[in-house]
Amino acid sequence: MAKNRTARSLDDRLKSVSWDADSPLTMSVETALGTIETRHGRFVGGRADGVEIVQIDTGTVVVHILPSRGMGIWSLESGGLHYGWMSPVDGPVHPSLVPIHDPNGLGWLEGFDELLVRCGLESNGAPEHDANGRLIYPLHGRIGNLPADSLEIEFDEVSGRLELIGQVKESRLFFSNFRLTSRIRFHAGSPDVEILDEVTNESSTEKSMQLLYHINVGAPLLEKGAKLHMAVDEIAPRDSHAATEIDRWDAYDGPESGYSERVYFARLRGNEMQQSTVMLTNQAASQGLSVTFGLRNLDRFIIWKNTGDLADGYVTGLEPATNFPNARSYEESQGRVISLRPDQTVSFRVALQPLQNAAAVAETAAKIEEIAGDEPAKIHDTPRPGWTPSA
Repeated sequence: MAKNRTARSLDDRLKSVSWDADSPLTMSVETALGTIETRHGRFVGGRADGVEIVQIDTGTVVVHILPSRGMGIWSLESGGLHYGWMSPVDGPVHPSLVPIHDPNGLGWLEGFDELLVRCGLESNGAPEHDANGRLIYPLHGRIGNLPADSLEIEFDEVSGRLELIGQVKESRLFFSNFRLTSRIRFHAGSPDVEILDEVTNESSTEKSMQLLYHINVGAPLLEKGAKLHMAVDEIAPRDSHAATEIDRWDAYDGPESGYSERVYFARLRGNEMQQSTVMLTNQAASQGLSVTFGLRNLDRFIIWKNTGDLADGYVTGLEPATNFPNARSYEESQGRVISLRPDQTVSFRVALQPLQNAAAVAETAAKIEEIAGDEPAKIHDTPRPGWTPSA
């Protein structure tokens, strides 16, 4: 029931897209591994009016990317399964209608409904106000509500590779001046989606930044009995509320009206290339979604469990990050920011892999277990000092 409702919702919203057959981003690319189809268009009407969308179909996955919303990935479909969630926001919402700088700092939530949205770049965590109550940093920053420009597609017929490339500028006079260059990479015949991001400090002085990939999955993959697999080195609840379920941080319940979110902070173990993989599976372990990322720059991980009613946003967040999403000043005091010299660039790599059968799930689980090794994880029953301001 949840699956059909989610799929209809996506199909209905795509009906309001005006696809541009003459766009240079609309093409059919014949490669040695098969055909990749791309379409470019814009939503018409409602809060989505004017939002740019690029659809990419590799033959085994269909992905919808929103250049207008910071190159976020709105949804992914593979093997008949929809990966995403049903947000009450029912977007995509045009960034001009998202009150990022609402005085309470929570305006970002009025545009939140993507499978993958970036949080940053100046800050990526909780809202922060000054001593007079004025907003300094809004929730999750600005990058997810800034439009990309210089959009282009590059492809290689021999390897079957295709990349959608966009640049997003986050700048403010007298403050920061960052450029995000994002390459979203596909291969013909493959369901994998790779995100290759570079952030450059284009100001004349050293600046610090933060980045968090908010990857959000709901029904039908998320269900009662769903499980999260990670190579945990250390994990702690964000607060006393999350601590009440620390013994089942990796387990999920079905939709529950009135459920209050729980958040867990972690550090993960990596392989010889300093990469880690996490995987969410359904109850039967017959389908899943894995997220692989580099630990050199994304050395923190956050679990967001929000298993409320379907109408209220039944979802979990799998979030590789440079830091924990506390107020920026606290994270900076703990050394969890990345400092960039003028013209210096830092790179981030994240890959999404839909898993369509029990064999693929088992193979990924074995890989995670190998990364984890034999040493037991350190599990804190209460918030960890240095990770949570109130601990």
